[in-house]
Amino acid sequence: MRLEDFDYKLPAELIAQTPVALRHKSRLMVLERESGSIEHKIFKDIVDYINKEDVLVINDTKVIPARLYGAKEQTGGKVEVFLLRKLKSTRIWEVLLKPGRRVKKKSRIIFNKGELIGEVLDKTIEGKGIVKFYSKGSFKKVLNSIGEAPLPPYIKTDGLSSYVKSLMKKRYQTIYAKTEGAVAAPTAGLHFTKFLLNKIKEKKIKVVTVTLHTGLGTFQPVRQQNISKHKMEEEYFEIPKKTAEIINRAKNKGGRIFAVGTTAVRTLESAVDKGGSMQATSGMSRLFIYPGYKFKVVDRLITNFHLPKSTLLMLVSAFAAGGKNSKKGIELINSAYQEAIKRRYRFFSFGDAMLII
Repeated sequence: MRLEDFDYKLPAELIAQTPVALRHKSRLMVLERESGSIEHKIFKDIVDYINKEDVLVINDTKVIPARLYGAKEQTGGKVEVFLLRKLKSTRIWEVLLKPGRRVKKKSRIIFNKGELIGEVLDKTIEGKGIVKFYSKGSFKKVLNSIGEAPLPPYIKTDGLSSYVKSLMKKRYQTIYAKTEGAVAAPTAGLHFTKFLLNKIKEKKIKVVTVTLHTGLGTFQPVRQQNISKHKMEEEYFEIPKKTAEIINRAKNKGGRIFAVGTTAVRTLESAVDKGGSMQATSGMSRLFIYPGYKFKVVDRLITNFHLPKSTLLMLVSAFAAGGKNSKKGIELINSAYQEAIKRRYRFFSFGDAMLII
């Protein structure tokens, strides 16, 4: 399977730069895998597709203000530090350094006039490093004060006021975000409101949480022409005991599992045993799902429209195949995306949604 199989041309004006005024008023494309039929709805209509025997699985990860701007202590040269994941303690992180080549091991980076100081403990490959942070008071409070929300690069914030940027930061977070650790939002969840979740719960539908701290690995470009050779970076995940029990009970009774986003899919599929039973567990996942993968847990997928040649698009194409012909899944998603472009759907993080049934 070649990388070009997952390419498409998207008009730049269809890349959503801002969220819709009300989260659940986004558009929703419903794709039926078996027939290939498409319906056009509003996201709040999602409740009509879920029954009381089903389970809705959401990812409760919370995006941290992962982007920091500082200066080298000795030269004053500007440095951008992007937090990737917490290591041994709350103060030691794996980070991206920019410009990585100019930041030396054992050097110190000063943030916000010394409110925060980073010491480079080690340098690794591809501009990454290990940094220990020192702060006057709580590291978490300082980070929340001076760190910036890591909005994707295709969302342009130049020229926006600090007030608008703060609103964007708030909207780049699900309403149920709880467990801090992600550097990118699980964007399918951005469409849910308290009103909509209440409507779902009124139908006696179980809503359960998992955690996967979305890292850059999810969005890392695929550089291998043969996609099977691509390696995902590790991301931390956790499945509570209650979640596993509810999912297993529902599956045994014929209920369907609706995963909100590709991160929820990867979490669930990372913790299922050979018999198809969910396990309460935690750990690091490098699961790469692409066409040919046989899904063991997830029956329905709620997702956004994804970047060309991305692992997210590959996962969605795999799901569209329904465990059957891989080529069919790729063709279905390509056709659906062309329909979305024709009908002027909004793409990527702040864009519209798709339900694959």
